[in-house]
Amino acid sequence: MPLLPYNKPALTYAQQIQQLQERGLTINNSARANHLLESISYYRLSGYWFPLLADKTNHLFKENSNFDTAFNLYCFDRELRVLVIRELEKIEVSIRAKMIYVLSHQYGAFWYQNPTLFKNHISHSKSLGSLEEEYNRSDEEFIKAFKKKYSDDLPPSWMLLELTSFGTLSFLFSNLQSNRTKRDIANYFGLSDTIFGSWMHSIVYLRNVCAHHSRLWNRVMSIQPNIPQSPKKTWLNNTAVPNNKSYFILSMILYLMQTINPKNTIAFRFAALLKKYPNVDVFAMGFPKDWEKENLWK
Repeated sequence: MPLLPYNKPALTYAQQIQQLQERGLTINNSARANHLLESISYYRLSGYWFPLLADKTNHLFKENSNFDTAFNLYCFDRELRVLVIRELEKIEVSIRAKMIYVLSHQYGAFWYQNPTLFKNHISHSKSLGSLEEEYNRSDEEFIKAFKKKYSDDLPPSWMLLELTSFGTLSFLFSNLQSNRTKRDIANYFGLSDTIFGSWMHSIVYLRNVCAHHSRLWNRVMSIQPNIPQSPKKTWLNNTAVPNNKSYFILSMILYLMQTINPKNTIAFRFAALLKKYPNVDVFAMGFPKDWEKENLWK
């Protein structure tokens, strides 16, 4: 089938409401719907009324579909992203700290510059380039002080890696030679170095999803974390779950937080979120039956 040029016109808010109603979506308060369309946008909200469609080709809604149902799902997703990003911050800080500590004590303050520690020298050069760019554009006071006092082109890892993105940090870890030092970092979090590297990559992706306010609740993850075969801490008893849905991602966060904050309240706060939004379908998020009975989620 040949590709067609896009020729749909932009609709006014009133036309958008009319179109939704003609397609079978109940809108109890047109003024409120108009305000939400203006504040959030038709296209962003459409991801949340998509599950309400009976005919997804012609965009026809199921009987009794309501605009408020879609908006409540949007609100749930927004709060879910807030919950996730709050925990990702703790995870990223902890991983950064452990990498800096272990590698600096084993290989010195400037280990990140040593090409023999890395598998791919081209990838290592790219990482160094990213680190240099972040260093040169930094306006942190500790970086200004370092530049005034020392002649080194770059600062020690415990300074420089505080500037770098988690994506660059993930790239550095994945490119490290497989040895005891790399395993020690991963083992601290109860994982093999291969699984840990995969989870770091997934965290980078997940952070980007949350940072761009993208839909998370029923998302099929493009970057999928590997499934641990011999986890050293409490993991899922039911391992026959997809690793590309929110349930696995949330379980991954819970697993890591056993090391970082054993007294975390993630499961409790997620349960409270479901109670606040009882119409949310957890099965669309990849949750299996009896997921509440998992020790990881208790």
